[in-house]
Amino acid sequence: MIGNKQKNEEQTSNGLHNTLSAGTTIKGNISTDTDFRLDGIVEGDIHCKAKIVVGPKGSIKGNIVSNNAEIHGNVTGSIQVTTKLVLKATAKIQGDISAPNIEIEPNAIFNGKCTMTAATAEKDSIQQ
Repeated sequence: MIGNKQKNEEQTSNGLHNTLSAGTTIKGNISTDTDFRLDGIVEGDIHCKAKIVVGPKGSIKGNIVSNNAEIHGNVTGSIQVTTKLVLKATAKIQGDISAPNIEIEPNAIFNGKCTMTAATAEKDSIQQ
């Protein structure tokens, strides 16, 4: 039984993610190996080795470094992703972005410099 319990926990650990709910504010940097959903406010940098989703009420005053990112809310700072960046219609970005693949929906607001990068070069910088 114990062996089965450990095996089930290991299988479900890939589905884990972090969530910061609306009404919550964090001042400081965040680092995570798993997916991260932000509906609150972060004043600091976020380093995510998986996917970050900034919800429509989410706000970041700081830089994002991530494997994938989907932005619905506000980001004031640079965004660097290794795979794909999606800016949804409600996104408001004030800062530079760097990604090999970018999808920008109509009505998204982006003010900054965009650099299209090779996926392998950026992946090395995230792992450090």
